[in-house]
Amino acid sequence: MTNVKDNQRKYYNAFNLVDGIGPLTFKKLLSYFSSLKEAWLADANQFIKAGLNNSLIEQIKIKRQKIDPDSEMGKLEKEGIDLITIEDKNYPKLLKEIYNPPACLYCRGKFDRSDEFSLGIVGARKLSSYGRQITPALTADLTRAGLTIVSGLAKGIDTLAHRAALLANGRTIAVLGSGPDKKSIYPRENQYLAEKISQQGIVLSEFPLGVSALAPHFPQRNRIISGLSLGVLIVEASKKSGALITAKEALEQNREVFAVPGPIFSQNSFGPNNLIKMGAKLVTEANDILEDLNLNLLTEIKRKDILADNQEESLILKQLSFEPLHIDKIIFQAKLPANIVNSLLTMMEIRGKVKNLGGNNYVLAR
Repeated sequence: MTNVKDNQRKYYNAFNLVDGIGPLTFKKLLSYFSSLKEAWLADANQFIKAGLNNSLIEQIKIKRQKIDPDSEMGKLEKEGIDLITIEDKNYPKLLKEIYNPPACLYCRGKFDRSDEFSLGIVGARKLSSYGRQITPALTADLTRAGLTIVSGLAKGIDTLAHRAALLANGRTIAVLGSGPDKKSIYPRENQYLAEKISQQGIVLSEFPLGVSALAPHFPQRNRIISGLSLGVLIVEASKKSGALITAKEALEQNREVFAVPGPIFSQNSFGPNNLIKMGAKLVTEANDILEDLNLNLLTEIKRKDILADNQEESLILKQLSFEPLHIDKIIFQAKLPANIVNSLLTMMEIRGKVKNLGGNNYVLAR
């Protein structure tokens, strides 16, 4: 469920269609105006007071004459694409923590609670037989352990990681450097793979419909891959590989960086081997990652949706995640009487649905 009204969402999309508007501009608009609808109708003086420069204001004035917010939302609906904004309740928590989180996420597929445990896997487009062998093996083990695999749908390592996650009946998220619509999928040969991912995970982008895959888009895409993840695994990367940009983003976002070592005479080993020298965790098996992230239990317990026995339980479960939430907030957010929440939480803990971490802080039971 989301909590941004549709009339606000359509203005998120409308502003995102204006060249030059990114996360920082959205922050300025949201800080100055009471709503994005008000911002969309604003004059130049108001935009100046909001901190926008003259060239961007001109772009807004030009595009505003051509963009019908309602019609543009209709196009998203026709493509089967959901728009999640940074104000929405189902916006990924980890991604929201980064310095410049995207204001808009265009999604084919739905986020799941299990996506809170995600790992980015990226690497060389021109992979070796070594990379072709190690990537599916590691990915399958990590997927079976319960991790959602995040990658960039690129040729090579990314493609292998997505496919291995699907084959292991796990979840995978593909982050695009293009628009989310089928015609904009890049590379073209991965259109079918993208369709499979959308059925078993999510295909997402911060770029609106019709945006081509341009070189400057991929560093932006990489920060989302790492931002969605607890850590990033690098499998084969040359000295100038885009995978190293993802590793850099991960470090800046305080995420863990993992690397698979390779033969010292291979160009594709330069990136991982150098990362290991700089302190990245050396990985030879899935448990190296699970232990470092303190997720060992995921190898024994596959997370499943927890079913509610009644409507009140359903309301409580919707408030909970794997992050502790105090009972007072549960009562407030679920809009239920305190005595009912107390009673139900006790029964739900007995049935293994929730866990009290102490101090009346509750989480979902894994």
